[in-house]
Amino acid sequence: MEKVSARSHAACLLLIALAACAGPGDGRGGPYDLILRGGSIVDGSGNPRFVGDVAISGDRIAAVGYLGSATARETLDVSGLVVAPGFIDMLGQSEGNVLIDNRVLSKVSQGVTTEITGEGGSVAPLTDLLVADDSAWMKRYGIQEDWRDLNGYFTHLTRTRSAVNIATFVGATQVRMAVVGKQDRHATPEELAHMVALVDTAMEQGAVGLSTSIEYAPAFYAPTEEIVALAKAARRHGGVYATHMRNEGGQIDQALDETFRIAREAAIPAEIWHLKVSGRRNWGRMPHVLARIDSARAAGLDVTADQYPYLAGATSLDASVPAWAHSGGNDSLIARLRDPATRARLRAELLAPPQATDRFYRATEGPQGVIVFPFEDSLHYLQGKRLSEIAALRHQDPIETMFDLVIADHARSGAIYFLMSEPDVQAAMQQWWVGVNTDAGGVAPDGPFGKDGTHPRAYGSFTRILGHYVRDQHLMGLEFAVRKMTSLAAQRVGLEDRGLVRPGMYADITVFDPRTVSDRATFEQPHQPSVGIEYVFVNGQAVLRHGRMTDARPGRGLRGPGYIRRQ
Repeated sequence: MEKVSARSHAACLLLIALAACAGPGDGRGGPYDLILRGGSIVDGSGNPRFVGDVAISGDRIAAVGYLGSATARETLDVSGLVVAPGFIDMLGQSEGNVLIDNRVLSKVSQGVTTEITGEGGSVAPLTDLLVADDSAWMKRYGIQEDWRDLNGYFTHLTRTRSAVNIATFVGATQVRMAVVGKQDRHATPEELAHMVALVDTAMEQGAVGLSTSIEYAPAFYAPTEEIVALAKAARRHGGVYATHMRNEGGQIDQALDETFRIAREAAIPAEIWHLKVSGRRNWGRMPHVLARIDSARAAGLDVTADQYPYLAGATSLDASVPAWAHSGGNDSLIARLRDPATRARLRAELLAPPQATDRFYRATEGPQGVIVFPFEDSLHYLQGKRLSEIAALRHQDPIETMFDLVIADHARSGAIYFLMSEPDVQAAMQQWWVGVNTDAGGVAPDGPFGKDGTHPRAYGSFTRILGHYVRDQHLMGLEFAVRKMTSLAAQRVGLEDRGLVRPGMYADITVFDPRTVSDRATFEQPHQPSVGIEYVFVNGQAVLRHGRMTDARPGRGLRGPGYIRRQ
């Protein structure tokens, strides 16, 4: 596995400058493995594009500029196309998917070459009990979780191979479940010490930092002090802190306060995942949120964010059930939903007058704003239907329908929630410090996940920005957008050898047609790959040619700055 070294921002800039000084080829270089001739090079720095050539030798970029008569084993004419660094998904969910379908086609077909994963939950640490919790998923897709730590996962990934690079955070939710379980209680001092030790180990094995998803059970049972302690452990190893904040709607100010506090007390850079303002009663507040983050940055905190360019989010259907009912895990939740008195109490809470603090089902202001993705085959006839449609089919109240679906699918159904406004999405997108993510696992129409529900962002986050927002809406310049997708993300998690088209950098390159690049996936028909991405190279090997996947699987596990290689 490749190690990501830890250096200061200034040192990174110096490294980039030195790489640039290596200079373009002058016709005397080569033979190279590959030359991309005559493309418009948008190098990821935000600088203006220029027409030139890019040479690749092995897994690195060897030369950039006018290469004259230089020779290569293969030369591709990419005139009229944009040559950019490979896109970096700041929050993917492919850590399990890639072990089952290593093409991760929906990512490659939108130009992604590296995915960062581990949203609160992460691939490690694992315990036998946590593996047993995953048994239904493993049985369905024929996967064996034969690892218990991050080293074991990366060994498994090397064996099964991947089209893209994978880096991961260690999840605070993961270590809490491994030590405390799923109960609504604080960790004891001994348990917290154990959790800190697990973060130390994960960082030494290559995690890029600590993550939280504290809007969900059991993560939201953790007090801020617990997260600070874990974040300090990650920072000791050069890591960053990434968070799905405790609230993205009516209590977003309190959630921002907590994020700033963690960044300040742990002295750690913070990344706010999938930045949004959720719920109709909160629409229009994104400029306020952006101003607060700018103020925190001006005060010395290193805070950035990322987003996906859609008006709906996606998570589990049971996330709509009030938080207190999740204590103890899914079995306890199901038992509460089966109990008439408890069920009536939950229903009453969901029917209470609307508030700005509403989440998920209540934040959509109606069952028509919820699309359901069941897990069990017996419920697949409901795939992609709105909760309002399902309730009508069953001649049942929507909330009772939701409770029954959670029971029938043992809290494994997914759901899409329409929560955001277009002006808020655009306001965040125009910020230079907001990167791009899919917040979705890699899938393919003809693969094992092709009949499952998914969000269109799985196929289209990056291409939607390049096509709809850059080319069609002129919301931002192409160079600005590419920088957000590449070097901004690489610098954020310490991938100092990726994210730029410069000599000496790893040859992760995406070549696309700026005239045709577009997302095609919709909420109604999500399994539709993007168009306009012509070539994708990962570590110097083509995984996409003329818009079609190749058999190459050159992706690597990328280790974080605290990685210690042990014999």
